Amino acid sequence: MSAKPRSMTAGARNVLRSNDSASLWNCTLSPGWTEEESELLRNALMKFGIGNWAKIIESGCLPGKTNAQMNLQLQRLLGQQSTAEFAGLHIDPKMVGEKNSKIQGPHIKRKNNCIVNTGGKLTREELKERLLKNKEMYDLPASEWSEIELPRIEDPLVLLEAKKAEMQRLNLELEKVQAKIKKMKEAHPDRMEKLKSEVARSPSPATPSADEDDEVMPNVINTDEDLAIAIALQQEEDEPYSDEDDHPIKKRKTTRKSKRS
Repeated sequence: MSAKPRSMTAGARNVLRSNDSASLWNCTLSPGWTEEESELLRNALMKFGIGNWAKIIESGCLPGKTNAQMNLQLQRLLGQQSTAEFAGLHIDPKMVGEKNSKIQGPHIKRKNNCIVNTGGKLTREELKERLLKNKEMYDLPASEWSEIELPRIEDPLVLLEAKKAEMQRLNLELEKVQAKIKKMKEAHPDRMEKLKSEVARSPSPATPSADEDDEVMPNVINTDEDLAIAIALQQEEDEPYSDEDDHPIKKRKTTRKSKRS
């Protein structure tokens, strides 16, 4: 008779391992969130702990996301409205979400696939009891969550400002080039015609030889790519944002990090 397999502890059954599936269940996305951002939030919560918004913002992995926006998406990852019972825990919220997705019954009410609070507010002792229970069931070992690496993503607003500054620099440089070309046309009309002919015959801009006059034909500046990027970023900045289905659309708020000393 074969030996009966040893059962795993409650915590071991619910711990996500590095080789587990990246997607345990298909949670819904809060308005303004992408699948990629949701996965980044999931990893950040495992690394820093549930509700540690300051550390997540400081990490730079989700630029522009506010505490409220991250909390809304956390609720959808957990599949429940209540998040306090997991505060500070290094857990995979999708493990809880998968479990909640299977709970059925007449007493269960859902909104956006999240179980809505229907009972009274938990007492201090009840909350502490749930925290300890969830820690035992879901908490990841430090050897796993400490190794999670998060990408540092540039804030689109910062990028937009940098592109605007670059566009101003390019425009000034272009004005200088145009002024030099105008001056050369007035001073050396024959030479300009010759250069135009050379450029037309050559696949690349012609470069005068060293034995010619000291004046040279400036390089032509192409700003199309930078302009396209700047316009695209500006459009993203102006997109409306709605944090809940029953709330009016408003401008998407961003959280700026304080400047380090």
